[in-house]
Amino acid sequence: MNTHHIRVPLVIEGTKPELKEIEARILLERGRISLLYQVLLNSAPIAQGWEAMLTAVRNQTSVSADLRELMILRVAVLNKASFEFEAHVPHALKAGVAQSKIDDVRQMVLSNNFSDEEKLLLAMTDHMTRDIEVPSELMAEVTRRYTPEKVVELVATVAAYNMVSRFLVALNIVH
Repeated sequence: MNTHHIRVPLVIEGTKPELKEIEARILLERGRISLLYQVLLNSAPIAQGWEAMLTAVRNQTSVSADLRELMILRVAVLNKASFEFEAHVPHALKAGVAQSKIDDVRQMVLSNNFSDEEKLLLAMTDHMTRDIEVPSELMAEVTRRYTPEKVVELVATVAAYNMVSRFLVALNIVH
């Protein structure tokens, strides 16, 4: 990743009255307006939709926090989104993901440090992120193991964080 500046201006909290409501919602949900949201706030509709979707993915599904964070970290690794990776390490640790797994999720070929369930979901994450298409046998295993609700939530988690990483990388948002 190059180290040039972010490719759009940052919107400083409180500088645009029309953003007051969405800024309040972001603060309520996130506790602060991060660098990512300072970029998103260049478009109120995008910031609002983004906040609603990502809040649903992160806080309102039945996906356990440890699995969610492992999938998010994997997406970040595959998409070279260092900002996303660094932002989610504390969430992963808080969710009980071992540091060794956080380290291993960075390896292109995954170690045997992961449970069968983690391996299954990381394989799905890899296919969705690298190839777009997920092999039928792999999705058959996912749909056998989980309810339709959970399948949708797992797939949406990977899809949403692919959106996040592609946005971060395109606009050069780095720590």
